[in-house]
Amino acid sequence: MVQKLKLTQIGNSVGVVLPKELLAKLRVGKGDSVTVTETPDGVMLTPWDEEFARQMEIAENVMREDRDVLRKLAQ
Repeated sequence: MVQKLKLTQIGNSVGVVLPKELLAKLRVGKGDSVTVTETPDGVMLTPWDEEFARQMEIAENVMREDRDVLRKLAQ
C-alpha cells in the first residue's frame, strides 16, 4: 500500500493525519500509542506493545552493560 499523507501543524508541533482505513489495519484509534521503528527500508509504524517495549528496554540494558563481551562474541 502506497499512500501520500500530508504533514499538518498541530499546536507547536507537526503531525500527520492517518486515514481511518490505515487506523483499522493497525487496529488503533484516537488516544492509542504507536511505535515508530527505523528499518533499512525506512520507518515502520506498529501498535504500541507494552511487553515488547519492556523486552527492548531489558535488551538495551544488557547491550550497554555487556558491550565488551558482545563485541568479542561478534568477532
